[in-house]
Amino acid sequence: MVKNTEDDSALKSEQTAMNAITIDCVIFGFDKGSLEVLLVQHGEGISKGKWGLPGGWIYKKESTDDAAHRLLNELTGLDNIYLEQLKAFGDPDRFPLRRVITIGYYALVKREDYNIKAGFTASDAKWYKINSIPNLIYDHNEILGYSLKHLQNRVRQAPIGFNLLPEKFTLLQLMHLYEEILGIEMDKSNFRRKILHMKLLVALDEKQQDVSHRAAKLFKFDPEIYTKLTEKGFNFEF
Repeated sequence: MVKNTEDDSALKSEQTAMNAITIDCVIFGFDKGSLEVLLVQHGEGISKGKWGLPGGWIYKKESTDDAAHRLLNELTGLDNIYLEQLKAFGDPDRFPLRRVITIGYYALVKREDYNIKAGFTASDAKWYKINSIPNLIYDHNEILGYSLKHLQNRVRQAPIGFNLLPEKFTLLQLMHLYEEILGIEMDKSNFRRKILHMKLLVALDEKQQDVSHRAAKLFKFDPEIYTKLTEKGFNFEF
């Protein structure tokens, strides 16, 4: 009888724990010179009609990583994305009904590589410019703010910003990307000199197509130098 009581207690504790842990994902993209984040509109529940980060509850027999990928795919259609775990957000009052801790993940994606399609409990999914984020549910604005600061630190330490750009890009596109992420204005000539001095880019014998202004030269990053800089540590000071 003692064993049954212990088993029942363990099962009840596990069920309680599963109802107290969620996942939320911050997905950054870059489009037409603007840093953006992917948001979903809730189609049901206490937050119906409101916007938030893609996320939800974890299944009993899945890891947090698996849950993050599943939820992101079910809610937005995104798949095969490298998600990095940020941290747990556990303010006692972050969820209005009961104590719920959420585990944050983030990723950088090339927007043109993916088609967004709302599903599961989301009635809509779309990209929002980072400077036009609405008031999100729960503490999602806080989670997004933390993710952005994390991204700002990371782009100074490793050349991860290229994950947001197309394979071929101009120096101006690259500069605008760093301006958007870091929230600063850069000197064009200084940026050009510094980035080219790193030998990180390969100059292509190509220029922009179908542009109304003077076509700029295209570049791509050197994967070998990229790997070395990522391993050694990147010092991108402006």
